[in-house]
Amino acid sequence: MFSTLKENIKKLKQETVPIYYALFDRRTPLAAKLLATLTVGYLLSPIDLIPDFIPVLGLLDDLIIVPLLIRATLRLIPQYVLDDIKSKIDSKEKLPTRWYYALPVILLYGYLLFVLFRYARQWFDF
Repeated sequence: MFSTLKENIKKLKQETVPIYYALFDRRTPLAAKLLATLTVGYLLSPIDLIPDFIPVLGLLDDLIIVPLLIRATLRLIPQYVLDDIKSKIDSKEKLPTRWYYALPVILLYGYLLFVLFRYARQWFDF
């Protein structure tokens, strides 16, 4: 069961390259472009929203968040656009990881730390 789930997730992750190219296609609707930006940015970010070293929860992004983002994005992109993109690209192509894709996650963590510190300061009066 786990190997089947792993294979399905691997196949789904191969859809990230067409999603990336759909970002730059004029025929892609704005809602699809916004979700595709979030999806590709999250996938290319070297930092996970839920770090992998946290037991059980660390795997949630790979097992739940990533597939949901990819599926939702694929549903918003018209099929004829995806078919056209897939016919033009290499199916084994992978997208590079860039450090600046981690900025939204770093900003989110920074904001959460700021909020926690602020409430801790009020709670402990320091």
